[in-house]
Amino acid sequence: MENRRDFLKNMGALAAASMVLPSFTFVPKKVKNIGIQLYTFRKEMMADPKGTLKIIAGLGIKQIESASSNLGLYYGLQPAEIKKVCNDLGMTLRSAHTSVNDKWQTTMQQAKETGQEYLIASTLPYGGQTVDNYKRVADRFNKAGEECKAMGLKFGFHNHDAEFHEDNGTVLYDVLLKNTDPALVHMEMDLGWVIAAGKDPFDYFKNYGPRFPLWHLKDMKGKRST
Repeated sequence: MENRRDFLKNMGALAAASMVLPSFTFVPKKVKNIGIQLYTFRKEMMADPKGTLKIIAGLGIKQIESASSNLGLYYGLQPAEIKKVCNDLGMTLRSAHTSVNDKWQTTMQQAKETGQEYLIASTLPYGGQTVDNYKRVADRFNKAGEECKAMGLKFGFHNHDAEFHEDNGTVLYDVLLKNTDPALVHMEMDLGWVIAAGKDPFDYFKNYGPRFPLWHLKDMKGKRST
């Protein structure tokens, strides 16, 4: 497990990036409750999830987002365990990255048990960089949104750069936006990947602002999906 100095080094990059947020005209001048995705510390979480969460909480980060791993959605912790750990540390498990796959019902049930607010799909359930496939994905996402709502959860989607490719002049991400129900499918915009794809996040905030209750902000080199 990395030591506290390594954590502070990583968190320093996050803090520097977070200073950009207040410059966005659509958010308050002072941004509160900035959180972190546990994928950032995936190695540490796999080795010692409880100890890692304690260190993160000690750094003042109280909003967290989990992600699927070889040890499950909560890095080996059971839903009741991570709920208790977060409560004891004064942390909020806000969301978790997952996939809409054959384990979807179990995933929703686990998320409900943790008390988290969002379940975020970080991959598409079907492959194919075409408008028709993205319309098919939109239909599945709408259904996933209905299923989550029935369980007291909110469903969302986290982008990478591939969703901004075009099919005959149509931006595929726009197909998702136009064919999903805003009340059922929330968008977690990863600003880094939008820029890496050659698009402007401000355009999307201007045209679809209410669709983005969650954002990812990070430094990037090259085009590696994270």
